[in-house]
Amino acid sequence: MNLFQLLMKKKELIPLVLIMTTAAGGASAFAVYSLQKTDVIIDRKKNPEPWETVDPNVPGKLITINQQWKPIEELQQVRRATK
Repeated sequence: MNLFQLLMKKKELIPLVLIMTTAAGGASAFAVYSLQKTDVIIDRKKNPEPWETVDPNVPGKLITINQQWKPIEELQQVRRATK
């Protein structure tokens, strides 16, 4: 109840509290969303080296809308030359 009394006395803190609450809620929601994606691996016992199972032909983006991923030819030539 002490917080509400403080906000009633100092009304200029109300927007700050609302913005900070919204930011903390959004950060928490994004963290939960990120943990539910299949790209995030938490269990190290079943797959201790997850970077070896990453498919290089699949783009690792947060959102992909109507985009076809194609390898860059110059980059492929450099990779072939350095092998």
